[in-house]
Amino acid sequence: MELKEFLEYVKTGKALSSDEIHRFMDEMSDEARRVTFRLNTAYHTPDEVRALLSELFGKEADPTLRVFPPFYTDFGKNITIGRHVFINACCHFQDHGGVTLGDGCQIGHNVVFATLNHGIAPGDRVHTYPAPIVLGKNVWVGSNATILQGVTVGDNAIIAAGAVVTKDVPADTIVGGVPAKVIRRINEKFM
Repeated sequence: MELKEFLEYVKTGKALSSDEIHRFMDEMSDEARRVTFRLNTAYHTPDEVRALLSELFGKEADPTLRVFPPFYTDFGKNITIGRHVFINACCHFQDHGGVTLGDGCQIGHNVVFATLNHGIAPGDRVHTYPAPIVLGKNVWVGSNATILQGVTVGDNAIIAAGAVVTKDVPADTIVGGVPAKVIRRINEKFM
């Protein structure tokens, strides 16, 4: 299996269940770990961090991207990041299903992006199902938040620290809790 074929397949949302897919995912996981171990075990300048992330993502990281390692991913090749994005230390990107961060996103410490989920029925739990996570522009995600598969977060939204986001978040809102619920709208006086 090739990367392009895998990326097209995950867009279908079908189970990642074949031996060929599992072999490919294992190979990609090994590659991602090799890069993240280099990234996370020594000091690097911001330019060196971006170079390692470019290798990890398989495409050039924007020169305005700032990441404070350690940074973790078990795939790496399905991450798309806009301009002027900041990702704080200890974030986990399970990006098989795709993670997109719009321009101006701010990601707090220890945030988890989980784009895979297991089947619900006991006999289906061995299978994983992908779905993308998409953050709009200027989204702020507080420390220790978890965003689950298939979630879209609208522009300017805020995810409170510790929130578990299981459903789409409207633009210009603040959500928090487990599961996350709308706390309030961000009105004009804040914009």
